[in-house]
Amino acid sequence: MKEHAVVQFDCAGTASGKMRNDLRVTMSRPFAEGPWDLATDEGAFHGGEASAPPPLALFVGGLTGCLMTQIRAFAKRLDVPLTDLRVETRVQWDWTAKGRVYETAPKGFEIDVLLDSPAPRDRVAALIEAAKRGCFIEQTLGRQNTIRHRLRTQEGWVDV
Repeated sequence: MKEHAVVQFDCAGTASGKMRNDLRVTMSRPFAEGPWDLATDEGAFHGGEASAPPPLALFVGGLTGCLMTQIRAFAKRLDVPLTDLRVETRVQWDWTAKGRVYETAPKGFEIDVLLDSPAPRDRVAALIEAAKRGCFIEQTLGRQNTIRHRLRTQEGWVDV
């Protein structure tokens, strides 16, 4: 196993319905995997047809699945046997109307780990700590990030 690598996922989305988005996700670094085809849609509130989960459902599912994957992968490496694993995640956002649009802000993330293991509690806690540090999504959420948005124009790309 390498000591260090850059992991990169790419997603190309296409609007394909009233509010539906068809997404093709690939992993391009450190090796190629995929593609995976996903979709999002909204319900009637946004004028969608609910033909796929909304983006926030995929987000919360991704966070939960990421932590569960790391717990299971690291349990093997740390010799912590698992007899059962469930994770229950709750994410809340504040939503504020601003004229004809709205603004949002994260309010809280709660993740309950329901894990059965014959290992001592300190080893189970160490496993969960390692999984938290190894979960790409949780680590992203725990840090301030810069997100760059660009718009393609006739003159080229401009930051917006």
